[in-house]
Amino acid sequence: MNLKEALNAAIKSAWASGALMRRNLHAVKRTNLVTRHDIKLALDVRSQKLIEKTLHSAFPDVAVLGEEGIRGKPDAQYRWVVDPIDGTVNFTYGIPHACVSIALQERTRRLTRTSGPDGYETLLGVVYDPFCNELWTAVRGRPARLNGKIIHVSHRSELAETIVSVGFAKSRKDLEANLIYFIELARQVRKIRMMGAAALALTYVATGRFDAYIERGIHLWDIAAGGLILECAGGVFWREPIPGNHAYRMIASNGSLQRHLRIPK
Repeated sequence: MNLKEALNAAIKSAWASGALMRRNLHAVKRTNLVTRHDIKLALDVRSQKLIEKTLHSAFPDVAVLGEEGIRGKPDAQYRWVVDPIDGTVNFTYGIPHACVSIALQERTRRLTRTSGPDGYETLLGVVYDPFCNELWTAVRGRPARLNGKIIHVSHRSELAETIVSVGFAKSRKDLEANLIYFIELARQVRKIRMMGAAALALTYVATGRFDAYIERGIHLWDIAAGGLILECAGGVFWREPIPGNHAYRMIASNGSLQRHLRIPK
């Protein structure tokens, strides 16, 4: 696998999907599914197909795993992990805080510290915010970049100085557990933010805008690219599988804060 070519293909795909998002931010959205705390758009499917077409033309043997399904062999040596619109609820309501997230993973022969429970390890990640025109990229073992410039996590080590992002999982049990911890954490940090786009929250930690990000329930396609970008920017990306389809709980931080944070039970 030529990672330079793969990175270029991911960037090209992210730009194309991002342009589609920009054109449709204020358009009337057609929904495929509406639940109590989430929305699935027809544009999600259209965006994923656009990404798949671009990636498949460059790498026809690489599978694609995403929120909208899987294309190719489930046990392929390489797979793209795609979230065509991360922050769908924001996007649906015309809030310009959403992004495209694309990661490339390789199946390893044995589980490692950086691989997932199914044996896949992320090799590169791309997160593109089309509304701020910000492109984060990372290749494992190299520095993370924002629009070509090397980025690094913050150096803040005291909770009282920090901004922490908290994501609220969608089940009632998880929501209630998060609310208790939210109140506890709010008394300790400078500010808490709930922005509604997991990949952007991870890249904001990687860039030093946030100091940490906590999720009780999140999916692989939301965090694969941003997690690698954070690690390559000097941060800590801890995740643990939970019941569900490629589901995880997660604590991401600048590293200095990791011991102060926990997942609410």
